[in-house]
This record gives sequence, structure tokens and C-alpha cells, in this order.
Amino acid sequence: MNLPIYCSEYRRHRESEAAIETDQLAPPVDAARESEQDDTLILLFMCCHPALTPASAIALTLRAIGGLTTAEIAHAFLVPESTMAQRIGRAKQSIKDSGVPFQLPTSEERAQRLRAVLHVLYLIFNEGYTSSVGPDLRRADLPHEAMRLTRIVQELQPDDPGDLRVK
Repeated sequence: MNLPIYCSEYRRHRESEAAIETDQLAPPVDAARESEQDDTLILLFMCCHPALTPASAIALTLRAIGGLTTAEIAHAFLVPESTMAQRIGRAKQSIKDSGVPFQLPTSEERAQRLRAVLHVLYLIFNEGYTSSVGPDLRRADLPHEAMRLTRIVQELQPDDPGDLRVK
């Protein structure tokens, strides 16, 4: 057996398998259809409401969309868990009191919230890629969800070539 040829073939096989798996995990999106049906995307934009402070919006969104625990969010913000729980509770109450309808915001409203939305998606991706707490070093569900939502946001913002470089 010729070892360099075997290693090269094995590597090619491994790369092919990884490419097939990646294609199965991240199919292309039809943004119009996907965004209308995706409550997660609607909730993401609702949580990033401009009436909230950026810190409160990000904390609330990490909790509601990212599924991070209050302790994980407090750890990321370097504050006590009780402080973060109060911040998230006040943010929830502010959104409830505002009477925001549960629907995808208009393009103007999306533009106002885009920076906070992208920040949250970045944080969700990073927490999954390199988990800050817990026994697992990675949480594969978080980066995949962050990339899926980023792709939809990218399709909803076709005129903004800025920070949305996910393919």
C-alpha cells in the first residue's frame, strides 16, 4: 500500500462527506417564503425594538432566540445573574407595553433594528462555536441557527451589501 496515495484518497473522501453534510445542513433559502413563516425571525426583530436600550435588546434576544440561560448571558455581560434577570424582565415588559404586533417589521423598521439584529446573531454564533460555560466546548445548534437567520436577513436586505457576508 502506498501511504501518500491512500492518505490523499482518504482526505478527498472525508472532504466529500463533509461537503455533502454541509449541503444537507444549510440548504439555500427562499427569503420571502421563509421570512413569512419564520416566527423566530419575527421575534428576533421584535426583541431588537428601538425603544429598548441596546444592552437590554441584546440580552432579551439572546434569551428568547438564542436559548441562552440567564446565567450565560450574565456571564457574557459581566454582571450578576439577578441583575440580568431584572434587565430581561424589564425588556419583556417594555415590549408588552408597547403593543408591537407580532409580525415582520416594515423595511424601514428593519433598517433601524438591523445593527442590533446582526450583533445578536454574531453573539449567538460565537456562543455556539466556542461555548463560554457548560461541559460542551461547542453547541452546534447555535451557529447553524445563527447562519440560517443571517441568510434570511441578508435576503431581506438586498440593497445593503454591508456586514451580511454569509454564504
